[in-house]
Amino acid sequence: MNRPQEAFTFQARQVRDLKKLVSQGEGASLEFKKKAAYPEKIVREMIAFANARGGTLLLGISDDGEISGLKHAEGESYVVQQALQKCSPRLPVTETFIPIGNSRHVIQYHIQESRNKPHYFLNGENKEAYIRVNDQSIKASREVREIARRSQAKKDIRFHYGEHEQLLMQYLDTNSSITLKQFMQLSGLKKIHASKKLVLLVLANVLEITPHEKGDLFSLAFGKENGE
Repeated sequence: MNRPQEAFTFQARQVRDLKKLVSQGEGASLEFKKKAAYPEKIVREMIAFANARGGTLLLGISDDGEISGLKHAEGESYVVQQALQKCSPRLPVTETFIPIGNSRHVIQYHIQESRNKPHYFLNGENKEAYIRVNDQSIKASREVREIARRSQAKKDIRFHYGEHEQLLMQYLDTNSSITLKQFMQLSGLKKIHASKKLVLLVLANVLEITPHEKGDLFSLAFGKENGE
């Protein structure tokens, strides 16, 4: 059993670590929420982390980094846990209560990168997947969902380097990226066939995808390694 001084020391360490984490500001792996007024929105953020590289969501922190805490943390936790029931598959989430004084707490949710991507939020009859991009969580396209799903299977990806792939490489020699719509126009392919080719090239590590609400961007995967 912990002695009072040991418990106090542990809490002080938690608060110190919390302040250090908050000082980093929101980003690709960190999100702040002041309270759980919109628990479904919070869960969508968690889904985005799980579908990306994981992250931490802090409940009781304002957007500007003020550690205000929660007066009724148990109630806030309850509505979040209820909203989490709308996730499929179940999310890998760890919940931790951090006391900050004056009977207030911050709730820390650690979301691991999932091994069972993609995760969806069940919105009535609709299934919505989200992905984390920088400090934003955006709805994942069909291509992002397919790449997430197929990347879980560690198999060699083979593709045919034909006329359409050659046109694509020539385009990317002079342009930094291409969208699905642009590739359809360039190749003359129907959407389903153009999408399949781009997905295969990402899975084969020839291309990389940057999710974007106005159309995902596909670029050469080796461009960054070469400092381009």
